[in-house]
Amino acid sequence: MKTLLTLLILSVVTTSASAVEPEWNQFRGGRGDGSSRANGIPTTWSETKNVAWKTAIWGKAWSSPVVWKNRIWVTTATADGRRLAVMCLDKTTGKILHDQTVFRPVKPQYGDPFNSYASSTAWVEEGRVYIHFGSLGTACLDTETYKVLWKRNDLPCNHFRGAASSVSIYGNQMFLPFDGSDVQYVVALDKRTGKTLWRTDRNVDFGGLGGAHRKAFCTARVITHNGRTQVIIPAALATMSYDPATGKELWRVMHGGANTACPALFHKGAVLQQRRCHQSADGRPTRRPRRCHQDPRQWQRCGDFPPGRQSSSGDAIYMVNNDGIASCSTPQPAHRWARRLTGKYSASPTLVGERVFCFEEEKGLCHVFAATRTLPETGHQHA
Repeated sequence: MKTLLTLLILSVVTTSASAVEPEWNQFRGGRGDGSSRANGIPTTWSETKNVAWKTAIWGKAWSSPVVWKNRIWVTTATADGRRLAVMCLDKTTGKILHDQTVFRPVKPQYGDPFNSYASSTAWVEEGRVYIHFGSLGTACLDTETYKVLWKRNDLPCNHFRGAASSVSIYGNQMFLPFDGSDVQYVVALDKRTGKTLWRTDRNVDFGGLGGAHRKAFCTARVITHNGRTQVIIPAALATMSYDPATGKELWRVMHGGANTACPALFHKGAVLQQRRCHQSADGRPTRRPRRCHQDPRQWQRCGDFPPGRQSSSGDAIYMVNNDGIASCSTPQPAHRWARRLTGKYSASPTLVGERVFCFEEEKGLCHVFAATRTLPETGHQHA
């Protein structure tokens, strides 16, 4: 597996985007759903065409870059987890402006080779960048001086196969889930000081299941509906909603499945969360998950297409799973189309304008197809 990463920026032919387009400052972008309304993004590129610059990043990291104004921030780590760092690059030139090791764990937890010690994406805003490496450390840096303003490494959790939940912020609160094989809880930190505001245990009945069956990798999603703000955080076996001020659980849905990685989507008053269906040998669904107290579920789809990482556009959800099956789903009817792409996938699809970009993990291919509810044609090229 390659340990030298490359940060590649495509040259934008036309830079006209929506006046209200947010910065790509967090995991899955400013809206948290993997979408952008930017125009003029190239759909083909090569070593000599439509690439503004390319900069090598040391280490092994599956985290995503985040952007604020003319700076790009990205976390990285050594393959053994003994050096956890954050880097800052100039968005225009790709020049490395800063490279700082923030944590040096003496005895890092075991990390699955498929994962990395820097898989959690940072959050950047005016004057501050927040980085997270699971139980190995969380920190806040000044974006101008690069000074570490606070850091924590006292939030225990056996990540079993590594951490991946990213930073989520609402107001002055930072929400971090710790869904390990030993403990499962959510904390809210004061983003200004790093102090714990509240901690709430997940309290899931695993019925004897252990190890990976208790794991989740999800990032918190903050929504406001009918005047009430909620923090939605999927876990193993269930998805929970919390009061951001107190950490009180508002509701939960028991849906089964573990190793959940996709944050929830929110659209027209509905929380959309993918999960694994209970399937027979031929892949058909055999039973549906049980309801529980305060279960707000309105509808569900348990079909014969595999769930995967997701991005949304209006009522449509575009997904691609590990084996490269891309699909489009909508509430009515619940399934539109599915088709196989080339390669294996871990990254979520990104919706830019009316195009969906899916980057595969082995050969650097990117499939680009139209965001349509009918089966689209696809093109691909080396990234």
